[in-house]
Amino acid sequence: MAKAIDPQASMAALFGTRVRKLREAAGLTQTEVGARTHVVGSRITQIERATGAKPALELTRSLDRELVADDLLIDLWPFVQREAFPDWSQAFIAYSARARVIRQYASHVVPGLLQTPEYARALLSVGYSLRDAEHLEERVAARLDRQKRLTGPDRPHLWIILDEAVLRRPVGGKAVMRGQLEKLLRLAEEPGITLQVLPFDQGEHGSLGGSLTVLVMPDGSEVAYTEGAHNGQLTEEPDEVEQFVLTYDHLRAMALPPLMSLDLIRSVLEADYRGSRVPSRPDLRRLAQQQLQQPGRRRLRPGGGRIPRRRPGP
Repeated sequence: MAKAIDPQASMAALFGTRVRKLREAAGLTQTEVGARTHVVGSRITQIERATGAKPALELTRSLDRELVADDLLIDLWPFVQREAFPDWSQAFIAYSARARVIRQYASHVVPGLLQTPEYARALLSVGYSLRDAEHLEERVAARLDRQKRLTGPDRPHLWIILDEAVLRRPVGGKAVMRGQLEKLLRLAEEPGITLQVLPFDQGEHGSLGGSLTVLVMPDGSEVAYTEGAHNGQLTEEPDEVEQFVLTYDHLRAMALPPLMSLDLIRSVLEADYRGSRVPSRPDLRRLAQQQLQQPGRRRLRPGGGRIPRRRPGP
């Protein structure tokens, strides 16, 4: 049996808990409630578990009517909609805040715990769930606040696998990406943080559809979370979590080793995101050659050493 969610974790969790209690009091299954409200039973499961998209107002009204909630669900609905992050991410955020080990494969963007403020703002400024500029700043502040745990006494061990696409996609433009990749290189030097990159040439794999995170909780239990562009799914059933752990282990085996991964990040940083006034290594070498070939300067050998001056004969 799945663990009960904490109704204090979010408004979505409170809403889902109320739906479950009303359903059980009515003696109905999730499938039966789904049939009465014209959705599949798994949609009711998502609502009760606070995973999946936020319930529409029409569905909320149907649930309120069929479960005889006396407008309780309708009254809660606006507060669910106002949460800074979509309800399908709230449960994951709550679990992540307590996890002692976080293993994540990021398919499209840098994980939130590792993002710079500029990268986070560029990323969170798009999407149908954003309401206005104030809402954007709330979401950015909430994301950056969660990063404080990385410097706290209970900081988790992070093992992050970045798809090469994460490095190549210029979120926010070249300057933002340059700062983001530089931050990744700095974080990789911290104890307890391991970065790997899954290169394009590895081809297909078991998590092409989105990102995957496996959390190890303080009691040793594991929770898996999968996320796409507009939805996420938290999995707590041990048999299902085991399959996600196996998928993650395969991804880790396919990825470059940590040191080679950092070399690739540096290579992408230099090749794709150097500033207009920041020369690359080849540019610096060409400049040095030009300066040394000026009158009175000494030239470089093709292999790198200086060509010695010819000494005058006796």
